[in-house]
Amino acid sequence: MRTFGLIGYPLSHSFSKKHFTEKFEQEHILDCRYELFPLEKINLLESLLDKPGLRGLNVTIPYKVQVLPYLQEMEAAAAGIGAVNCISIESRNGERYLKGYNTDAYGFETSLRPFLKAHHQKALVFGDGGAAKAVKYVLQKLGIEFISVVRTPAEGCFLYRDVTESLLDTHHILINTTPLGMSPNIESCPDIPYTCLTGDHLAYDLVYNPEETLFLRQAAAAGASVKNGMEMLYLQAERSWEIWNR
Repeated sequence: MRTFGLIGYPLSHSFSKKHFTEKFEQEHILDCRYELFPLEKINLLESLLDKPGLRGLNVTIPYKVQVLPYLQEMEAAAAGIGAVNCISIESRNGERYLKGYNTDAYGFETSLRPFLKAHHQKALVFGDGGAAKAVKYVLQKLGIEFISVVRTPAEGCFLYRDVTESLLDTHHILINTTPLGMSPNIESCPDIPYTCLTGDHLAYDLVYNPEETLFLRQAAAAGASVKNGMEMLYLQAERSWEIWNR
């Protein structure tokens, strides 16, 4: 039996387990299972890696960066991003061999491209964690300028209070990479002047639960195009499966 799973903490809800369990059932894949591994500390990964049959892991908050020292290799995109959300586990010369990938970048880029228009030249990225790293990597690849917006002062970043009407006049892509608005805290959102948004704006929320966050609801009310993180999640999950079965 091949085992795959998700590490992170806490893991109160998981798209990944539901997705892969249903996939295995629907496609009659009888030799695989997908489990949740809530690790309170990253050093608990060592004992998990001894689990018989473990062939791959997805990685979520807060370990997308902390997991890097445990890897023997990283694909180019993951190395460029500096964060990993998928790990393949193999045996090479009798030794365990972990290779890290970032499927978030693939999922984000593939789901974003159909929404891009000629005037989408500059973006505001809310948050600066592991997910934001993948988003910024894709924006750089696409030639889209961006500013990171955070809650506490950080070098090279704007604060939420710096998001003014004049800034929104020039930055037409808004991307939320924070957990703001995620269930159960559905009444939270990035603190920006939503009434300044227009039909030229695109609001993309990596949060998928609920499907329409307060961030997206307020952006849509102002006329902006909106997109949640569900398609990105499906795309990155399927890319993980491809990686584990190479």
